[in-house]
Amino acid sequence: MGMVLPELIPLLPQQDDFANLQARIIDRTVWSFEEPNANSKRTRLYWHDLVVPITNTAIGDDESAYNRVWYELEEAGYAYSGGIQPVRTILNPPAEIPTRGALGEVSVPYTDAYREPDPGAEYIYRLYYETVHWVTRAVDSSDGSIWYRLLDDKFDQQYYVPAKHIRLILNEELTPLAPDIPIENKRVEVRLDEQLLLAYENGQAIFAARISTGGKRLSGTYTTPVGNFTTYHKRPTRHMAAGDIASNGFDFPGVPWVVYITESGISFHGTYWHNDYGIPHSHGCINMTPQAAKWLYRWTMPIVPPEKLLVYGYVGTKVEIKA
Repeated sequence: MGMVLPELIPLLPQQDDFANLQARIIDRTVWSFEEPNANSKRTRLYWHDLVVPITNTAIGDDESAYNRVWYELEEAGYAYSGGIQPVRTILNPPAEIPTRGALGEVSVPYTDAYREPDPGAEYIYRLYYETVHWVTRAVDSSDGSIWYRLLDDKFDQQYYVPAKHIRLILNEELTPLAPDIPIENKRVEVRLDEQLLLAYENGQAIFAARISTGGKRLSGTYTTPVGNFTTYHKRPTRHMAAGDIASNGFDFPGVPWVVYITESGISFHGTYWHNDYGIPHSHGCINMTPQAAKWLYRWTMPIVPPEKLLVYGYVGTKVEIKA
C-alpha cells in the first residue's frame, strides 16, 4: 500500500476541483490580500460564517511557515487558509430512515437545527459542513418539505434540519481499512514537536497527516499526554461540550470520527472550528481534518458496525505519543 499524505503536503486542486468549492469563514474576521502574503495590500474583509467562492489556491512566500496554503476568494485576493473551512453546497433527495437510524453528514456550508421541523420554531444549533449526526426519523414539515430528526448524543435531546442538507452515509464508506493486518502489526505515532501523525503497518509508514494537539488557550495551557495508549473507544459522532463558552469553554455538536485513547476524553477526531493544522490548537485532543479522521477511524480497532452509536472495549490499536 502506498504512502497517503492527505495533509502533510498541501496538494493544489486541479481547475475542475474548484466547481462549487466555497470558503466558509471560521474566524471572527478574515482579510484577503493582493498576494498570498500578509504584508501585501489588504483587499477585502470577510466575517464569520460568510460563504464565498474559492477560485484558486497558492503557496505563501514564507518558507518557514508551518502552513503556507492560501485561498483566492472571489478572484478578489488571497486569504490565509487557517481560518477558512473549504466547503461545498450539495443538496440531497430525502430518503427513508431505517428503524435503527442512520448516520448522516452535513453537505452544505451550514444548516440550522430547530426544536421542531419548522424554521419558525426554537433555534437550537448551527451544524457545519462534514459534521456527522445520527438521523432517527424523516418527517413532513407544514410546508410539505422533508426534515430529518437528529439525536443529540450528549444532552439526549432531538432537533430537526432540512433533509436536503444531510447526506446519508453509506455502509460501504465505513468498511474497515486493512482488516487483514494483525492488530499487533498496526501502530499510530503522534509527534508533538512536529504536529504530525503517522500510521504504520508491519513497521512501514503508510499514512501521514498534519494535526493540532493541546495548546495555549485563554483559560490556560492544555497538553496532550505523552506515552503509550490504545484506541479502545470509538464513535462516529460526538457532541463535545465543556465549560463556559464566554471563558474559553466549547460546544461542538456533531464532531466526526472520534477515536478515544484515555478515560479523561483525549481522542483523535475531525475538526471544523479551525483549518490550521501544524500548530497546537486543542484542549488536549488530536485535531485532524474530517477526511483524515475518517481514515483513522476506519483503520483502527475496534470496529464500529454502521448500526452502532459506539463501541467500547480495551482491545484496540497501539498509539505512541512522543514529545
